[in-house]
Amino acid sequence: MNQVGNNIITRLKRSPRYRWFILATVSVGTFMSTLDSSIVNVALPTISGKLQADLSTLQWVVTAYLLTISSLLPVFGRLADLLGRKRVFSLGFLVFTLGSVLCGLAGDIWFLIGMRILQAIGASMLMANSAALIIANFPPKERGRALGFTGTVVALGSLTGPALGGILVGFLNWRSIFYINLPIGILGYLAVRIILPQDKPQQDQETFDFVGALFFTLGIISLMFAISNGQIWGWGSYQILGGVFLGTLSLAFFFHTELRVPNPMIDLSLFRIRPFFIGNITGLLSFVAMFANVMLMPFYLQHVLYYSPAQVGLLMTAFPLAMAIAAPISGYASDRIGPIALTTSGLFVTAIAFFYLSALTITSSFWEIVPGLLLMGLGAGLFQSPNNSSVMSSVPPKKLGVAGGINALVRNVGMVIGIAFSVSLFENREAVLLSGINTPTVVQQANAFVGAYHIVMLASMSIAILAALISLNRKGYTRAET
Repeated sequence: MNQVGNNIITRLKRSPRYRWFILATVSVGTFMSTLDSSIVNVALPTISGKLQADLSTLQWVVTAYLLTISSLLPVFGRLADLLGRKRVFSLGFLVFTLGSVLCGLAGDIWFLIGMRILQAIGASMLMANSAALIIANFPPKERGRALGFTGTVVALGSLTGPALGGILVGFLNWRSIFYINLPIGILGYLAVRIILPQDKPQQDQETFDFVGALFFTLGIISLMFAISNGQIWGWGSYQILGGVFLGTLSLAFFFHTELRVPNPMIDLSLFRIRPFFIGNITGLLSFVAMFANVMLMPFYLQHVLYYSPAQVGLLMTAFPLAMAIAAPISGYASDRIGPIALTTSGLFVTAIAFFYLSALTITSSFWEIVPGLLLMGLGAGLFQSPNNSSVMSSVPPKKLGVAGGINALVRNVGMVIGIAFSVSLFENREAVLLSGINTPTVVQQANAFVGAYHIVMLASMSIAILAALISLNRKGYTRAET
């Protein structure tokens, strides 16, 4: 039986479609981590009641996960470059699956938060290396298509999470949303061990930059902590100002260290590569803009239009659905015409979507909202795949791990900044619109909400246009490819 299994594996690796089996394996990890990030939010109200946790404590179920991922992505990207991507990626499946099972067993809110951190460590190992594994095993002419497929998997994970979470919590219990990762994690781990090629660790005796990793982790956690909680505690509070100061100081020491050590955790010379630098800047701005609407749209639908949670979920699927269709097509096209036209047009389409949403009123119908979300999904699909291909194809092969970690880090930081930016601007504008009204009526509150929402959408449109103009400067892509 063992001989038969070895023959199957040998035949598999000799197949002309072998690289697509690698893509499918990597996609399992991408789907699992994306599914889990969206499936948890549905269960938070139930978890709050079962574990007797208030909202300020409950938010750490989400925040701790996000902070951990953001701080560790470049670390595991660099470790994968040194130790081998297959080794780190497979360990990521084990850690994530173990963390998921322990989350399901939690009888206390702080134990759950601790196990979410363990989950996030595994997710960091997966996220930091997925793009690097794809780029390392696909020729330049197919990378856009492969990364486009990954974009579809991300969209499907986002699409499936809320629906599956609602079914599992409704028919079973909140613990089942974590147990669902057990079969997926085991399947993914076995697929990695069987299918992924055995990459060799670097042989040039490079060492890991522990000092740089420490400063980077401390800096990112402090800054993300401050950005995530600034609106709750007040931007002028001692905790937030302390977080900003400690984060800025730690990152300053990090950059100082990276310029002096022989083997830095993040090779800052990567940012001299124009496609890498431009791609990450535009990627950051695109996520800041998109997550402004992701944060506010559900509140508009529920508090102004009085939609049920089921109606909100149905309507919000328009965005990932459009992205799931556009991403692989855009990735395929970028392999032939390059990324500049697609990324720039995608960002302009996103800007048009924000302009459309800025015209919504307190009486807008279901079908008046859908085109804005479809446009935003189309813009994101047009932009993401060519942008990722441009970024990852521009770096030397031995730096793919750390480059993938930076690319994923930019995505997470953009999400956090987008949420903090939208909430701060929204609440400021809403307070201005309601100033002088002691007891606002329901209609006045709804008009103030929509007025503030319009301002945020127009600000997001400006960010998307800025990103599009920056994307036009994405020179050097073809030269880097060859």
